[in-house]
Amino acid sequence: MGYKPELLVPAGSLAEIGAYLEAGADAVLIGETRYGMRLPGDIRANEVAEAVQLGHKHGAKVYVSVNKLLHNDQLEELRDYVKALGEAGVDAIQFGDPAVLQAVRELAPQIALHWNAEMTSTNYSTANYWGSKGATRAVLARELNMDEITEMQPHLQVEAEVQVHGMTNIYHSKRRLVQSYMMHQGRPVEGGDLGKERGLFLIEAERKEEKFPIYEDDNGTHIMSSDDICILEDLHVLLAAGVASFKIETLLKSPAYNKVVIQAYRKAIDAYIADPDQYEMDEAWIESIRRVQDPERELSFGFFYKEQVY
Repeated sequence: MGYKPELLVPAGSLAEIGAYLEAGADAVLIGETRYGMRLPGDIRANEVAEAVQLGHKHGAKVYVSVNKLLHNDQLEELRDYVKALGEAGVDAIQFGDPAVLQAVRELAPQIALHWNAEMTSTNYSTANYWGSKGATRAVLARELNMDEITEMQPHLQVEAEVQVHGMTNIYHSKRRLVQSYMMHQGRPVEGGDLGKERGLFLIEAERKEEKFPIYEDDNGTHIMSSDDICILEDLHVLLAAGVASFKIETLLKSPAYNKVVIQAYRKAIDAYIADPDQYEMDEAWIESIRRVQDPERELSFGFFYKEQVY
């Protein structure tokens, strides 16, 4: 069987799963705030089986994000959650905490494991280490540049997942920073609602033209990038390197926007796979994204062509 790259999209509801798969996604990432961070919506344990059925009906895979760092008081309930995910038939679990890996290997060994350690997955040796522990995929850090990603591929003993579109998380704290700030100002938040739907953002004094979305949930405070990665123009470089999975981040975007983006990347991937040697990026694909792009959010290459210092 030839190279079949995957187009992966987080989904926050059963309706979004259906819409994104029809738009061209090969896999969806779901979960709930209690176990996963920065998801577009909660799909709880009692809905996961239905989500899996919907995904498999479309010939797609369903992954669950369990990427929180867990505390002692969550370890027992984690076991029940993993059992439920196994019974629901999920295809893989994204994890960062080894406690998740241990629970899956013991209680649901049929579920694949995708190592997602956010910004610390920066070299093939560490990725292969987690492969030796049972992971089949590594989610590469978004701070890696194009050369680092492509040069890593021949050395990887696991699949690589790379984010190619959407906003990225640039800061996280378990503390409720905005709520504390507003209370300090004597402006308590009615109902304590500072979630994704509130539409809050930060502006730095030195960069007043850039808006950084910020929201709070049960996992604390999340600050997101002021621009959106868009690697569509150079997607062929990653395809030629053999990257297994391409992720479109849907967080804080409308389903209508996400569908346009999925369709564009679907066309690009299919065109490349059909004839790699004759592949050319069609300007119409990226123009379709530009038409729905928030004019206050730049489409950028992120760190793909930057030298990052850690």
